[in-house]
Amino acid sequence: MKRLNAGLLAVAFVLSLFAGRLVQLQTIESGHYTARALEQRLRKIDLPAVRGDITDAQGNPLAMTVEARLIYADPKVIKPEKRQPIVNALAPMLGVDPATMLKRLSKPNSRYEVLAHGVRPDQARLVLGMKFLGIGTYPEYRREYPNDSLGAGVIGFVNAEGRGGAGLEYSLNKQLAGRAGWQRIEISPDGQHIPMGEDQKRPPVPGKGVRLTLMRDVQYKAQQAIEAQVKATGARSGSVIVMDPRNGQLLAMASAPGYDPNEYGKSDWRLWGSPLVQEAYEPGSTGKVVTAAAVLERGGITPQTPFRVPYSVRKYDRTFHDSEQHRTEKLTFAGVLAKSSNVGTILASEHIDQNTLYQFLRDFGFAQKTNIGLPAETAGQLRPPNQWSGTDRYPIAFGQSMSVNALQMASVYSTIANGGVRVAPNLVAGTTGEDGSFTPAAAPAQKRVISPQTAQEIRDMLEGVTTKDGTAPKAQIPGYRVAGKTGTAQIVNPSTGTYEDGGYTASFAGFAPADAPQLVVQVVLQHPSRGSYFGGDVAAPVFRDVMGFALQSRKIPPSGSRAPSVKIYADD
Repeated sequence: MKRLNAGLLAVAFVLSLFAGRLVQLQTIESGHYTARALEQRLRKIDLPAVRGDITDAQGNPLAMTVEARLIYADPKVIKPEKRQPIVNALAPMLGVDPATMLKRLSKPNSRYEVLAHGVRPDQARLVLGMKFLGIGTYPEYRREYPNDSLGAGVIGFVNAEGRGGAGLEYSLNKQLAGRAGWQRIEISPDGQHIPMGEDQKRPPVPGKGVRLTLMRDVQYKAQQAIEAQVKATGARSGSVIVMDPRNGQLLAMASAPGYDPNEYGKSDWRLWGSPLVQEAYEPGSTGKVVTAAAVLERGGITPQTPFRVPYSVRKYDRTFHDSEQHRTEKLTFAGVLAKSSNVGTILASEHIDQNTLYQFLRDFGFAQKTNIGLPAETAGQLRPPNQWSGTDRYPIAFGQSMSVNALQMASVYSTIANGGVRVAPNLVAGTTGEDGSFTPAAAPAQKRVISPQTAQEIRDMLEGVTTKDGTAPKAQIPGYRVAGKTGTAQIVNPSTGTYEDGGYTASFAGFAPADAPQLVVQVVLQHPSRGSYFGGDVAAPVFRDVMGFALQSRKIPPSGSRAPSVKIYADD
């Protein structure tokens, strides 16, 4: 009996300990353990903001945000033997590296691992349909480019981390992205979201939309034309710019070769930038208009001033020559420009000093970034006169021994077309808020560079370039007066540091209608290797096609006046 009583006392003592501990858990320490349990079930999830769209001038989307799903895993509830089957099923479907996915699934102490971002909703439904324990989805967004490669060099792309990786997506990332939020959700033991559980959040703030000055149809035509010509000529690359000289707005910025930002990872990273602002080149004869402006305003030269132009001329220890052999010709200064004579330009440039030439180049925007908002823009190169050698002024006068980007050169011709007033090039028309309200960008800076009279004289002279006696009859557009200038510049061979075997840059820049300019088109082809490499042969036809389309697209009527008579040859 004593033994039984002792046993009962021992059992009673053990039960009292359990009861005491139960009381302790349910009363004294209940809050602590409840909090611990909730903490184990709660997960903090980032809520990305809806990224603002990028549209063209008419509101057509160039980059847009669409609904997507995030795929996540709760490794703690996934049995080791189930990891590989999950990887085998999901990795190929989601385009995720199998080894990376397996590593994430193999973190037994983790309750939340992201497996994939930006999954299409229909694909996410397939994932859930496989009913893998510990695999779930959550709403998010992904970036789409509905026009594929159209304007990719300008638009750029959003990378896998959700940040802009190139182009405007990169440079305007802060205002496009908005501010991300977060949400704490309660996860059940089997890894699923508990809809009525604990739920805290800081809502995301949507990004602003960006409306560009680009016009989708003009951009498409420009890109189609330059891609075809790059292929036909075997050029290393090519670009086309369409610009409104009156307000500096860029209507097209096309380059080739390009890439598809929807699948940027499959392309060469060197194609992700925009050569229109990132690539510096020697402009060649398209740069002669600046020398023309300088000598007309400061050198006492007129379009009718005669020059006796031999094939070559020697200055100090260097001999300069024209692109093609010819007998000595007696040309007007207008004829020098129309025939793109290097020697004639040198002779005219001796009517001004080198400081004057340098200042005009600077006033037209040489060696200064346009700051239109694209990343990694080059300012080009133009050394100050105190660093010029005795003969540098001569090649600089006809567009060599200095460099520009394509947009800078387009701006030069826009300045002439706009009566001598330089309007800063601009690409962003404004921003749109979540409610659709539009906020226009600040007005571009303006500066008078040359007098209206000088601009008019150059415009008339440039019409002579597109006549049968000039270098670019292939730039003519039926019904419209066209003015422009060819360029065929040598490229420095990086292996030797000389022009030998470096190839050529072929270009054409011009505007129409010449009597009342409304559009400027600049075409550049780098290193064409099949057929002709002259700007009048390979760049002028692209100008004609793109300008002709843009004139019709903008409903600009044909010229209503007769072209001026440009005297090419001087009287004997």
